[in-house]
Amino acid sequence: MRRHDGAPLSRLPGAASHVARTRRGDWRTIGTLLPYLWRYKVRVVAALVCLVAAKAANVGVPVLLKHIVDRLDRTTALLTVPLALLVAYGALRLSTTLFTELREILFARVTQRAVRTIALDVFRHLHALSLRFHLARQTGGLTRDVERGQRGITTLVSYALFSILPTLVEILLVAGILVARYDWTFIAIVGVALAVYIAFTIGITEWRTQYRRQMNELDSRANTRAIDSLLNYETVKYFNNEAWEAARYDESLQHWERAAVRSQTSLSALNIGQSAIIAIAVTLIVWRATVGVVNGTMTVGDLVLVNAFMIQLYIPLNFLGVIYREIKQALADMERLFELSSEYAEVRDRDGAPALAVSGGAVRFEHVGFAYEPARTILHDVSFAIPPGHTVAVVGPSGSGKSTLARLLYRFYDVTAGRITIDGQDLRDVTQASVRAAIGIVPQDTVLFNDTIEYNIAYGKPGAAHDEIVAAARLAQIHDFVASLPAGYATQVGERGLKLSGGEKQRVAIARAVLKAPAVLIFDEATSALDSRSEKLIQAELAEISRERTTLVIAHRLSTIVDADEILVLEAGRIVERGRHAALLAAGGAYARMWRLQQDEDRQRAGVAAAQQLSP
Repeated sequence: MRRHDGAPLSRLPGAASHVARTRRGDWRTIGTLLPYLWRYKVRVVAALVCLVAAKAANVGVPVLLKHIVDRLDRTTALLTVPLALLVAYGALRLSTTLFTELREILFARVTQRAVRTIALDVFRHLHALSLRFHLARQTGGLTRDVERGQRGITTLVSYALFSILPTLVEILLVAGILVARYDWTFIAIVGVALAVYIAFTIGITEWRTQYRRQMNELDSRANTRAIDSLLNYETVKYFNNEAWEAARYDESLQHWERAAVRSQTSLSALNIGQSAIIAIAVTLIVWRATVGVVNGTMTVGDLVLVNAFMIQLYIPLNFLGVIYREIKQALADMERLFELSSEYAEVRDRDGAPALAVSGGAVRFEHVGFAYEPARTILHDVSFAIPPGHTVAVVGPSGSGKSTLARLLYRFYDVTAGRITIDGQDLRDVTQASVRAAIGIVPQDTVLFNDTIEYNIAYGKPGAAHDEIVAAARLAQIHDFVASLPAGYATQVGERGLKLSGGEKQRVAIARAVLKAPAVLIFDEATSALDSRSEKLIQAELAEISRERTTLVIAHRLSTIVDADEILVLEAGRIVERGRHAALLAAGGAYARMWRLQQDEDRQRAGVAAAQQLSP
């Protein structure tokens, strides 16, 4: 079975056959990174030229030092050493640093721009993924994956291009000089030592990588638990569960601690082995050079040259093991970042899809069927129309599919069957951005940004003038409240708007939708967080706001939708009744039963309130 856009349903993240996340190979991860770097190929090539020049100068220093030593005389040392050699020696020393810093300067922009571009691409891709993906993910672990991945890119580029490649260039230059000037035993010792060292380092590091991956997983899990607990601070306090939350967090930290100890222990074993290999190789090289000097086949300068070469190789080669470990760790971190960037986007624009052309804002649901999971169908053959300027309300018990209609209209998901159109255009045939630009929504659960009230209202129309924001706030019946605050519209609302009451947050959401001035409005139980008085005040304003717009109202309290042009009653994903308020009451069906039940509840609440007022 396939979707409207041709993608097999088995590829959808929520499907039973959802493809599990697979581990990316290291070379595939590197291959993903390279195009970002190659965009700046001129700088890359220039940096590589500087790299080779720096290493050539570095290798030239011991060669000049050999000639200086060989020309020394006990009685007339300063006179027998040509001034040109001394000047050249100093110039090569300076050139090593100069070309190294030039390389850093040239490549700095490449590295940082690549990190910035990749981070921005991943950020945009995360916003492009469907609501299903974000409902299944935990924000704490997600942000930690992105953060580590960005650091991993910097580490990989820095170490691979500025440490491993220069070391390899230096090894090749030194090997060439040893082959050209001395017998085969020198290059044999160096070659065997390098081969053993590299094989040992790679083997042990590959084994150790499992601990790094475990640490990543456990670190993300601990971070997720911490953020989830702090975001739900009030709930933790309600149930006096601070100790419980601390114990859960500590459980994750204990697992992470064990993995970290294993990682450090194996690191120490690796360092000891590497040092032993290098120490043996240096000892053999110096011994062989000493024998050559004693036999007269080598000069003291040759001994100095060979020893200097080994010292030069020893330092970066010893560091090479550390670098390789860091690169493997960086690749493991980048692996998670690039997995996010390649996560399948369930809802995608067609190639060349045009923008939605809004004329009147007529909405039609035509035989719509939808399932979050193949075995759990939510909507069955739902059909209705909302003419321009009309209001259609949807009521029904919890779980009947009311809010799903809003999510489908906003194209958080694509329908499984049938189609949804605005002004005759299938939502799947136009761009998502244009669809969402034409729709304003006031959700049941309003979440605000941790910024000012003005910022949160202006989010409906970024760049709106202050007067426009105030006008929208007046329509939403929140201006007087905001004006009474010491900081006014500059008042900070706190994390997720927790400094505001539920009703205040809802009115900010209404103002935000009003400011957007969309052709289509969705009210998803928009007054559910308001008290009866506030609800009555806003109800008239909502009716005025909806007058010239196509409006879909999802309601629980039936008193809020008595003036709707049509009311749909949903049960188990099917429309069981439709009509105006009076006609549905007269029919005596499901709507009439819901109405009587809510009226009885309202009378009971009114009776309790009256009794409380009369009691002493």
